[in-house]
Amino acid sequence: MHVFVTGGTGLIGSAVVAELLGNGHTVLALARSDASARAAEEAGAEPLRGGLADLDVIRAGVARADGVIHLAFANDFSSPEAVANAVAEESAALATIGEELVGSDRPFVACSGTPYAPGRPSTEADPAAVEGPVGGRGRAVTAVLGLASRGVRSSAVRLPRTVHNQGTGGFAGLLTNIARQSGVSGYAGDGEQRWPAVHALDAAVLFRLALEQAPAGTAWHAVADEGDKVRDIAAVIGRRLGLPVQSVPPETYGPLGQIFATDQPASSAHTRQALGWEPKHPSLLEDLENIQP
Repeated sequence: MHVFVTGGTGLIGSAVVAELLGNGHTVLALARSDASARAAEEAGAEPLRGGLADLDVIRAGVARADGVIHLAFANDFSSPEAVANAVAEESAALATIGEELVGSDRPFVACSGTPYAPGRPSTEADPAAVEGPVGGRGRAVTAVLGLASRGVRSSAVRLPRTVHNQGTGGFAGLLTNIARQSGVSGYAGDGEQRWPAVHALDAAVLFRLALEQAPAGTAWHAVADEGDKVRDIAAVIGRRLGLPVQSVPPETYGPLGQIFATDQPASSAHTRQALGWEPKHPSLLEDLENIQP
């Protein structure tokens, strides 16, 4: 299958591209810079110059592909306005991809986040979050799944709060960066809240399986660790960096403060049973041992 991939040179995307190429697919990768284009070429993919805002380029990429995997996101959480702009840009790109695929029966795999389910781990049957700081992403992906009724084999791989590799990535990576800047390895509240996690190489396998197998309109959970206590995550970070570990106000984390303070474990039992996905790489707490002081 010739696959158009957005975000193909990031932490997750580079793993997805390698997984696709290693399993007989070819890749056309959206590349917003010369550096990204070089990285795509070095990985064995064909670069297509442009970003998420370049909708004509995205249409051209979809037209050349047998299937699409969407991973790109601005990842600017510096202010509520920056988050809103990133969500709006992504939503427009998703809508554009979907319209180009209507009636083709081609696969379209979008990335999303695991939802919040009060008092229990969320499951694949729970709806995406459509409110809150990044609720727009949930609404956009829900629309992607709705394309199932319009001749698109659409699916969503829901990523946990931390997708990691070599001790970096996701919410845990943000905690590490903030700890380096502030001199404290912090956690919001009492630190008992739980975050799910997955190694990027394991997540990449699920994206491939969804592309190849997922029925239209389905959601899947790329969750290896159902929920690590944030206090335990901060403790490893603090030990690796030689910093004190303590509670800090949720406001420390800016627009994501509310999310950082929420208990949000997630299950992947259905995904493992239905798609035969089985994580094999190190857990988050094991991988954080790779953090360099």
